[in-house]
Amino acid sequence: MGEENNVLLERKQEEVMVTSSEKKPKIASDDPTRDDPTMALATARHEFGEHGGINMSIEASATFTVMEPVTMRKMFTGELGPEQGFFIYSRHFNPTVLNLSRQIAAIEGTEAAYSTASGMAAISTVLMQLCSSGGHVVASCCLYGGTHALLNHFLPRVCNVTTTFVDVRDHEMVKEAIVEGRTNVLFVESMSNPTLMVANLPELCRIAHDKGVKVVVDNTFTPMVLSPARLGADIVVHSLTKYISGGADIIAGAICGPASLVNSMMDLHQGALMLLGPTMNAKVAFELSERIPHLGLRMKEHCRRAMAYATRMKKLGLKVIYPGLEEHPGHTLFKSMANENYGFGGILCLDMETEEKANQLMSQLQNNTQFGIMAVSLGYHETLMSCSGSSTSSEMNTNEKKMAGISPGLIRMSIGYSGTLEQKWSQFEKALAGMKDCGLSRNWV
Repeated sequence: MGEENNVLLERKQEEVMVTSSEKKPKIASDDPTRDDPTMALATARHEFGEHGGINMSIEASATFTVMEPVTMRKMFTGELGPEQGFFIYSRHFNPTVLNLSRQIAAIEGTEAAYSTASGMAAISTVLMQLCSSGGHVVASCCLYGGTHALLNHFLPRVCNVTTTFVDVRDHEMVKEAIVEGRTNVLFVESMSNPTLMVANLPELCRIAHDKGVKVVVDNTFTPMVLSPARLGADIVVHSLTKYISGGADIIAGAICGPASLVNSMMDLHQGALMLLGPTMNAKVAFELSERIPHLGLRMKEHCRRAMAYATRMKKLGLKVIYPGLEEHPGHTLFKSMANENYGFGGILCLDMETEEKANQLMSQLQNNTQFGIMAVSLGYHETLMSCSGSSTSSEMNTNEKKMAGISPGLIRMSIGYSGTLEQKWSQFEKALAGMKDCGLSRNWV
């Protein structure tokens, strides 16, 4: 390369070094952005495109060049790295993926984040990094079925890491399950999938930290609404596939926590992320990055409609589960932990008691009135419905489902925002009328 190109490259590296050092905004304790994810995101670094474009460029390269041979040696010894604008290989760090990770860290209020190929990749690599052979996890008995299977079957067989499942609402049970010197992780969901049980994150973090245990929280159900790291959690994991994507067209995950954790997970010799390689594609990172600025608006509308539907369903005599309702056992706790003006989450559950009744109602809602779509996942602009016991929690046996409080007729609804609220509500009422016409009672409470 010519001398002019060398000067330009050096200038670019200097610019990257200045802006990359801003891992997250320096927020005073009395600054309102500390407690508002939307404001924190707005103050985070904005990455411009290579030629001055207002959107960042997609760095699609798998590998990266250097100006001098000695630079490569310094990168492999850790003397130079992404924060100084030096990249080795996209399984390690990629500029586009790194920028998405900064955005996720801003939302969650953590020092750093790393974006992965899926939510399960985020969960599994975190647990493998924190637990060695013979390690122990204490986890909520009510978790996403895939997470439950990972903890209950895969990790014991492959890694010799065992899990004790507990009702995390029973804090004495949690204390008794933690074995000091052996337990590595307390794993919970901020709001349980699918039963919408609310975890007392500040108290659980206090219990775990008193015994030297790390707390990992899956915040997939409540991005923007709850901020586990601000409530004491050490690590927050996400399936970005859900609300953060919002389009049901991308599979992705994220790990949020201290920079020391991310760096340890990217260690060339011992890092679970580096060695297992659940790498996010830069094009996926770009897509997600473009959707994050309106995440707050989307979440507020998901939550607003879920609250409206839950209130109306309750008045109809349906057995509805939603933390926004005052009779929900976690209502007051949720309200005390939630970020202001975001609501109580975009998911509600209807307990139809039997799988047959649940299936009949979902069939009416999809095929006769177009209220929603029978599909797993959540965070889509249309309402998604599934009978959890026979779908996303099917990895659990009958006793495990009973312990988790998962009824055979529990319908999980991820409330969308397509159409008007009144239009969609009339479709719901029409579906109920269709159930009655089929000879089914409306008294399901």
